[in-house]
Amino acid sequence: MTLIDSHCHLNYEGLVERQDEVLAAARQRGVRGFLNISTRQKEWGAVISAAEHNDDVWATVGVHPHEADAHPDLGAAMLVEAASHPRVVAIGECGLDYYYDKSDRVAQRERFQAHIEAARATGLPLVVHTRDAEDDTTQMLTREVGKGGVTGVLHCFTGSETLARSALDLGFYISISGIVTFKNARDLQETAKLIPQDRLLVETDSPFLAPVPHRGKACEPAFVADTAAFLSDLRDEPLDELAAATSANFFKLFAKAA
Repeated sequence: MTLIDSHCHLNYEGLVERQDEVLAAARQRGVRGFLNISTRQKEWGAVISAAEHNDDVWATVGVHPHEADAHPDLGAAMLVEAASHPRVVAIGECGLDYYYDKSDRVAQRERFQAHIEAARATGLPLVVHTRDAEDDTTQMLTREVGKGGVTGVLHCFTGSETLARSALDLGFYISISGIVTFKNARDLQETAKLIPQDRLLVETDSPFLAPVPHRGKACEPAFVADTAAFLSDLRDEPLDELAAATSANFFKLFAKAA
């Protein structure tokens, strides 16, 4: 069985102190690739460095919506330049988060637009974070996909079935995290059943959101195997088939990693 953790934060506290050990443990469970995600500009160097030192780790460059206020000068050109590194395979994570409102909503939309423009300019996919901002996220993506040259994934999906269907209609992929294993995630579980196999990705978002049976622990990329096993049962698909499909989907979307 081969799996890809399509979204992890290897440079975050809880993982960075033992990064080699964390990667080794994941490889032992069949994880053969890791997309190391950046959330603020000052992280880009370290995130890329981890990819430079591991053939099965790739990197992104981007600014999380929580950090929009702290990056007032971020523009598409800055992202395009950083994305020229051979180990950078995506733009993000980026998007909109109106749940916490840690940054001004106008600033969030402006930074998101910069990421979209960078994705179009580089041909790289977007890694999109959206929470309690479904209407604005859908509106922006619909407009920009309509202009051409924009694709990506809604990561750590927890949104509505309506959002999922809209994303799929736009050609986006949907990535499922360990949240799907939680007892109170009934709606997400129903949505996860509906995602076509050729548009599904799996992730940990580690060190956050450890799946059952690891609740309460720091999440690790190895735990993507537990999420995949849960999805296999939920969707009534053989685990080997689901693992192979999600891995193939990863390399189709993140073509630069292939």
